[in-house]
Amino acid sequence: MRSYYYFFYLLLLYSCQTPKTENSTPVEPLLYQANDLTADSIFTSGIEGPATDANGNIYLVNFQEKGTIGKILPEGKAELFVRLPEGSTGNGIRINPEGNLWVADYTGHNVLEVNVSTKEITIYAHEGNMNQPNDLAIMKNGTLFCSDPKWGDSTGQLWRVDRDGKVTLLEESMGTSNGVEVSPDEKTLYVNESIQLNVWAYELSENGEISNKRLFHKFEDYGMDGMRCDEKGNLYITRYGKGSIAILNPEGELIREVELKGKNTSNIAFGGPEGKTAYVTLQDRGSVESFETEFPGREWSWRQK
Repeated sequence: MRSYYYFFYLLLLYSCQTPKTENSTPVEPLLYQANDLTADSIFTSGIEGPATDANGNIYLVNFQEKGTIGKILPEGKAELFVRLPEGSTGNGIRINPEGNLWVADYTGHNVLEVNVSTKEITIYAHEGNMNQPNDLAIMKNGTLFCSDPKWGDSTGQLWRVDRDGKVTLLEESMGTSNGVEVSPDEKTLYVNESIQLNVWAYELSENGEISNKRLFHKFEDYGMDGMRCDEKGNLYITRYGKGSIAILNPEGELIREVELKGKNTSNIAFGGPEGKTAYVTLQDRGSVESFETEFPGREWSWRQK
C-alpha cells in the first residue's frame, strides 16, 4: 500500500509541472495592463517627452534634475543623455526625419535640436511671442506643430514650425492648449485644452494648413496632457490627475480607459519591438509605466517603411 501511495504522489507531482518544449508557445503579455518600467524618482516631477528611436531607446526630459534629457535603454537602464543650455528646460520631444531630437524648450521659447550622435544642441526655431512651447507633433515631412499654453490665464496658442525653421501662428484664441497629435493619414490635427477639457480636430492639408475646426470630444472631469495616435487612428490621451489613458476611436468615442499606478500622467509614446508598447510618464512618481496595446503607434509604423 505504501508503494501505491508513493506512486500516486509522483504522478500528481508530475502532472502539476509545465515543462518547456521546443514547441511551447510563449505567454503573451496582458494587453492594457500597466507595469513599472523604471523605479520612482528617477526623473523629476517635470518628467515629459517621451520619444522612442529606431533602436528602442526612449528620450525624456528632466532626468534627476531640471534642464536635462535622460535616455532609457532597451534593457530598461536609465541614464543622463545631455544637459540643455543654461536657461532652457525641455518638455515635449519628437524625433525628426534625420533621427535627431526636437525639444520644446518652454523657458527659452525655443524648439531645440539635439544631434543624437554628437550631442550638439542648436536652436531650430525661436519665437519670442510664445508663452511656453509645450508639446510637439510631427508630420512625415518634418512639419512640426507646437502647443503653447498660458496657464495663468487658462488660454493658449497653436504654432507650426516648417522645415526651414519658420514659425507660423495657427491659432491664438484657444483655451490652455496642451496635447497635440497628427492622425495616421495626416488629414487631421488634434489639439486638447487641459482646463476646458476639450479635444479639437482640424482638417490638415499637406503643407500644414488647418481649417474646419470641430469639437472631437469633451471630458467632464480631470485634466489632459499629452496624446498620441496608434496606426489605426485611435487617440490615446493622458488624463492628468485621474491616472489613466483614455482611448478615443477615430469618431471621437471613448472605447477604453487604461488605469495607471500613478495619477499625474503627463505624456505618452509608442515603442518596443513591434511598436505596441505604450510608455507613459508619471509626474507624481517621477517614473515611467508601460502597457501593451493591440496596434503599433502611428510614428513607429511609418518610420519602419
